[in-house]
Amino acid sequence: MELTIKPDIREQTLAHGVSYPTDEELLMLILGRGSKGLPVGKLAKQVSAVLRRTERKNIVLELCKIKGMGTSRALMIAAAIELGRRQNCHLKARIHTPGDALPFLKQYSIEQKEHFIAITLNGAHEIIKLRVVSIGTVNKTIIHPREIFCDALSEHAAAIIICHNHPSGTCAPSPDDIQTTRTLLQASKILGITLLDHIIISQTEYFSFLEHNLLFGEKASDTIDSDE
Repeated sequence: MELTIKPDIREQTLAHGVSYPTDEELLMLILGRGSKGLPVGKLAKQVSAVLRRTERKNIVLELCKIKGMGTSRALMIAAAIELGRRQNCHLKARIHTPGDALPFLKQYSIEQKEHFIAITLNGAHEIIKLRVVSIGTVNKTIIHPREIFCDALSEHAAAIIICHNHPSGTCAPSPDDIQTTRTLLQASKILGITLLDHIIISQTEYFSFLEHNLLFGEKASDTIDSDE
């Protein structure tokens, strides 16, 4: 009996992208093969049924009840689900204040090199996309306005928030941070994409240019939703 997934599923996915397979076919790709007496297609169907009826916190326990799964496979499925959740949890989240963006940025606070992140938002200040634009050294990352605004333009973003981490642990902006923000602020005005904030994060704190009225004018508010 054939236990491995059908080659055409892999071929079709490679040809059309990972959005092409059904949920059960995606599970077949993750599982790779079935178990003794249980082809991968039937195993994927059972896994899919469990996922539909089970709360996230109980997924591993319930998957282990399926014959032929085992702890390793159950963890693999749960890990894939959690990774997808983390990658997409920010979508359509509305940002009212700088603090609203922090839950989506905290994973970068532990990085040992500086990561420069851009968050694009629509007119309602809902997140369109969060992406790492550049990775630098332990204390510096080089960024150019075109790297920031290229994707923002293609996504028809109305606004953008930029962020980077300080591996050193202190969030005080350096002269380079201030100059970079000035340059990006000028570019944002030319392009008509509002630069809402520049946030610096560490494992224990954050610094918001907006909240400190730095570079955004004396009348700047600590609420991102305010009109400029």
